[in-house]
Amino acid sequence: MDFKKLLAYQKSFDLAMSIFEISKSFPKEETYSLTDQIRRSSRSVSANIAESYRKRRYPKHFISKLTDADGENSETSTWLDYALACNYIKKEDYIKCENKGKEIGKLINFMINNPDKFGANCD
Repeated sequence: MDFKKLLAYQKSFDLAMSIFEISKSFPKEETYSLTDQIRRSSRSVSANIAESYRKRRYPKHFISKLTDADGENSETSTWLDYALACNYIKKEDYIKCENKGKEIGKLINFMINNPDKFGANCD
């Protein structure tokens, strides 16, 4: 299987693209702070999932990269909190993104807890 077929990858990629579109409207003064941070952390989720999948021969590396993805997902949630608190994002967009992030977190944690189902050799 290709990592791009993993549900966690697909959903995290979609969330990163949604955040990219939403963050286009952030104020210019946030370009090198909040806008950059939220885009980087959201994109890093799918990138870490992709990297973890390529390291699945080594269960500890697989789990480590998935843990990184989970951490980036949580960081993205924090940046969404700031965007809402600063009134840069509509409440409905915030809720949609947060719900997607929670779902992604559950998928990542399933992968962490079941590495053998993803080709990790856990003998």
